[in-house]
Amino acid sequence: MVTYKEQRVGVFIDVQNMYYSAKNLYNAKVNFGNILETAVGNRKLIRAIAYVVKTKTGEEKVFFEALEKLGLETREKELMVYDGAKKADWDVGICIDSIALAERLDVIVIVSGDGDFIPLVQYLKMNKGCRVESMAFRETTSTKLVETVDNFVDLSHDKRRYLISGRMMISGRTKRTII
Repeated sequence: MVTYKEQRVGVFIDVQNMYYSAKNLYNAKVNFGNILETAVGNRKLIRAIAYVVKTKTGEEKVFFEALEKLGLETREKELMVYDGAKKADWDVGICIDSIALAERLDVIVIVSGDGDFIPLVQYLKMNKGCRVESMAFRETTSTKLVETVDNFVDLSHDKRRYLISGRMMISGRTKRTII
């Protein structure tokens, strides 16, 4: 993959997709800082947005603050409950934001393995002239999405970089992680 320092990059992170993939596959949490670093590389970051879901209890507030400290703008949506079923879907929001920002971007990075983004990828490539990349855990990523994007980064290939277990060592002492 050829990249240029002049490329303007927008990163759109489907936090729920990443969270549940990491939890179900590896019983771990996602290192969003390293994902952002890889997504941007040596290019110019224009916007980085993490799409999150908030609950009535607000227990995720510390997590949202940690994302913001990493340089991620957060878009929050309230968790909806219908007859006991929980619903929190950001697909349309990610689509709208990436199309709205496409004129100012050369590269759009979708951090999700959701095949629902295939029409978005096709639209951005054909109608907006953007290069579209995706990052996700391959085991939970749509094969068609992988085939459609210009570049796919399989986060499973470097679990130590993109996953955080419940604890990690820092300077010889144990530190709990929040992301």
